[in-house]
Amino acid sequence: MIRFDHQVIGQWIKQGSRVLDLGCGDGQLMKYLQDKYHVSGYGVEIEVERVVSAIANGVNVIQRDLESGLLGFTEQSFDTVILSQTLQAMRKTEFLLNDMLRVGREGIVTFPNFGYWKNRWQVLTGYMPKSEDMPYEWHNTPNIHLCTLNDFERLCERLQIKVIERHVITEGKSVHLAPNLLGGLAMYRVTKIT
Repeated sequence: MIRFDHQVIGQWIKQGSRVLDLGCGDGQLMKYLQDKYHVSGYGVEIEVERVVSAIANGVNVIQRDLESGLLGFTEQSFDTVILSQTLQAMRKTEFLLNDMLRVGREGIVTFPNFGYWKNRWQVLTGYMPKSEDMPYEWHNTPNIHLCTLNDFERLCERLQIKVIERHVITEGKSVHLAPNLLGGLAMYRVTKIT
């Protein structure tokens, strides 16, 4: 079964476009986009086991640490660059956002919303949040930069990144009312302001 967030991302992808999936994991998203939207492109992943899984899924993968940037990719060489549930694990957040919009005409960024009411409640009760979108314990989480929808939009404004579309979901359903409070996963389609 195709994940709901992958379906939303697919709606933002043009048929036959060139896509770069940063932090592609096992390649499920890229495989879905290749099969349904006939995209071409690459996944980028650092962990060897995930690279092997992505290759097994028929995805062209480059093993690379995203913290070093996207050297080797020319400007505007992709229609869309995807950063799906990876932003919060990056140390050089601003650098990576700017670099992905250097090599892609548009970007898609998704991340767990730290402002989601269940996350807020866990903090109020004295614990770090743990959820479907943030499944780790405080001591083994790769997440180092947690943010809310408001935080991300403020950063985009400062970096002169235009939000084309925003879609917020919780448990496989779209959220329209009070998304910063009721949304578990934030999804943005962005481009650089010229």
